[in-house]
Amino acid sequence: MAEVRYLTVNMGPQHPATHGVLRLILKLDGETIVGVDPVIGHLHRGVEKLGEVKTYHQNIVFTDRLDYTASMVNNLGYVGAVEKLLGIEVPKRAQYIRVIVAELQRLAAHLLWLATHALDIGAMTVLFYAFREREEVLNILEQLAGARLTFSYMRIGGVAKDLPDNFIQLTKDFLKKFPARIDEYETLLTENIIWLNRTKNVGILTKEDAINYGVSGPVLRGSGIKWDTRKAKPYSSYEEFDFEIPTGTVGDVYDRYLVRLQEMRQSCRIIEQGINNLPEGKIIADEARITYPEKDRVKTDIEALIRQFKLASEGFIPPPGEVFHSVEAPKGELGFYIVSDGSNKPYRLRIRTPSFVNLGAISKMVIGHLVADVIAIIGSIDIVLGEIDR
Repeated sequence: MAEVRYLTVNMGPQHPATHGVLRLILKLDGETIVGVDPVIGHLHRGVEKLGEVKTYHQNIVFTDRLDYTASMVNNLGYVGAVEKLLGIEVPKRAQYIRVIVAELQRLAAHLLWLATHALDIGAMTVLFYAFREREEVLNILEQLAGARLTFSYMRIGGVAKDLPDNFIQLTKDFLKKFPARIDEYETLLTENIIWLNRTKNVGILTKEDAINYGVSGPVLRGSGIKWDTRKAKPYSSYEEFDFEIPTGTVGDVYDRYLVRLQEMRQSCRIIEQGINNLPEGKIIADEARITYPEKDRVKTDIEALIRQFKLASEGFIPPPGEVFHSVEAPKGELGFYIVSDGSNKPYRLRIRTPSFVNLGAISKMVIGHLVADVIAIIGSIDIVLGEIDR
């Protein structure tokens, strides 16, 4: 009997379709994959340990750099966990603003995914279309936070500042034209024979496997499981919004593509409801020992200046205890686990990032497929190495 010999090939980290420092060790029988070993950890940033030597306020900027395509949602997950630990109530206006900006961020993240995923498979035109809309979303968020990538906009107890005068009108103008732009993406891809051949029945993850691997977000919903943290465990007043949870049927690359397109349409519904029903009131809880004073007061009131200085330099002291809080990030369920020992810094900080967990299912998706299919499968998971590195 002839000896069977396999070829071992490194895919990445230099490969552009690995989207960062991911390295896949592929075991091949000809062009067919019979084994895969993902190698991670080359970024060496240690966000969780850094979080244990910084005050609770100082850690907000580190969350920006997890999934840096969705920093608003990272902020929201972290401050929500701290607020849960403290037991403070966020004003309703701040809750609605959080929902609006989180969904705008979801649009920006999904547009970046669509642009790069299509480019990886060979559809270059979609890159220009999707980036056209993404720039508009970032223009709106820049009006609010003064940044385009790492926003650091959320605050423990609320948000950094109220919506600027032109924010609502800019958002309404964008929402009027964006659904038609999604139609353009679908015209280019959804029934395109090349797109169908590269995505249909590729990288299938069944319902049972999706549950067993603990995946979340569009990867889970693409497999037909109707689970969304915004519905299952509502936060920031999401229970007051009307929206659907898109799901797939097969669990392949194509289904995950369709789910994200529908999610963008649903995000538009949520943003519109948030703007139309935006309540009046404060944008941050009035907790003198915890929350920062308004910036205008800091410039004119000595007490506000002292409060700002004390909180920025020393932070606050929460009660001892532990808490876990999760949000629905664009890539899946993002959770923060914090242990407090009664000091001004977390005793332990652990982060449940969706990209890290979802990548664990890649072996189930790629075995039996060709090397070229790995490109499409990685893109359909939508990973960011910033939240995978350990």
